[in-house]
Order: sequence, then C-alpha cells, then structure tokens
Amino acid sequence: MAVSSSISLVISLSLCILIFGGMQMFKSNIASTEWKTVAGGFVGSWFFVFSLTAMNNLESTLFGEGFQSQLFPDVISCLALSLFVCSLVHRVCVTTCLIFSLIALYYMNAASSEKYSAHVTVHPVTTPHGKRKKH
Repeated sequence: MAVSSSISLVISLSLCILIFGGMQMFKSNIASTEWKTVAGGFVGSWFFVFSLTAMNNLESTLFGEGFQSQLFPDVISCLALSLFVCSLVHRVCVTTCLIFSLIALYYMNAASSEKYSAHVTVHPVTTPHGKRKKH
C-alpha cells in the first residue's frame, strides 16, 4: 500500500531518529568487536536511505510531485550526514557506511529508473514488397 509523500516523510524521519538514537545508545557495544563495527556501518547506510527518502519527500511535498533528488545537494548532504552519524560511533563504521550507502544508492537509482522512466518502444517501419507504382 502506497502512502502520500507527507506521511512517508514522517515515517522516514522517525526511522532516522530511531536509528540515530539506537546507534548512540549502543555505541560502546557496536565499537566492541570488528563485525559489530561493520554492522554499525550497515545500520548507518539505512540511516542514509531513510534520510534521503525524507529529504526527497520533503522536496516533493514543498515543490510538487515531479521534483527529483539530485546528486548535489540532496545525495551528498544525506551521505555526509550519515557518515557523521557513524563517525560518532567508530571510524570503521564510517568506511563501511560509505560502501554500503553507495551500494544502496545504486539499487535505489535502478529501482527508481525502472519505475519512473518513460518506456519507449521502437517499432520498425515496414514497406510492402512486390507491388510498385508505375509513373
């Protein structure tokens, strides 16, 4: 079931706050072992996905439904914010968050292109063979 942009904005912003709070509450636990720091970067990439979703929904609510996210200010600022959130936990979380976020961005772009791009089909023009007009 699809929701409107304003409701999606509230949901994704709430999830960003929950992820940030959870990462801060369990900061010492995340930084305790190597695999938990990698998992912390993965959780930070979800922060990136939800913050980008929130920003895009805010822009589409303010500027209209046809507004699209762009690389610079939207994606770069959300990526910087998620890297900052991960840097508050552990520095390895930053690098793994960058890797996971770029992978997530690739798949988000592919899904968006598949859903919203105009599908153009090209039909070849055929001419009948055999009969010609005589001048």
